[in-house]
Amino acid sequence: MLSGIAYVLMLLDFPLPFFPSFLKVDFSDIPALIAAIIMGPGAGVAVEMLKNVLDLLTTGSQTGVPVGHIANFVTGTLFILPTYFMYNRVRTKKGMAMGLFTATAISAFAMSILNYYVFLPMYEYFMGFHLPAEIVVMAILPFNLLKGVMISAVFMVLFVKMNNWLIKERAVFTK
Repeated sequence: MLSGIAYVLMLLDFPLPFFPSFLKVDFSDIPALIAAIIMGPGAGVAVEMLKNVLDLLTTGSQTGVPVGHIANFVTGTLFILPTYFMYNRVRTKKGMAMGLFTATAISAFAMSILNYYVFLPMYEYFMGFHLPAEIVVMAILPFNLLKGVMISAVFMVLFVKMNNWLIKERAVFTK
């Protein structure tokens, strides 16, 4: 069910002003975070995988190869895993905030490196056009930092409201 919600949230993506139109924000990582908190990191990664498979099957890929879906999966995984592990060590609101902050930094910087060496060259190859390397520093890194802050802010509001329910559900899955 969380994968389905993540997929729908993925469809509700939107661009941010001043960034290239192919960079879009969506809140589909939130159900994956919920899955990870309740059922463990494998469940969060599974939600990330399933939402991307669903999106690929229904919308296809601009390149003919799921480069964007792979990048989205990696980005989401790099966001939910640090959040999960930090929160798992310090199970408080402060621990969650620290986890989200750490995850935002890790995913943004790791994706800058991966975009430079892997994903942008793949796009260039399959789409047949050149993207300047500066796009990583001028657009992708700031975009991923801003997207991480936006997702973190929305998630923290939900987390504060849902904390008791999350604790109760987690107890069911960790027995």
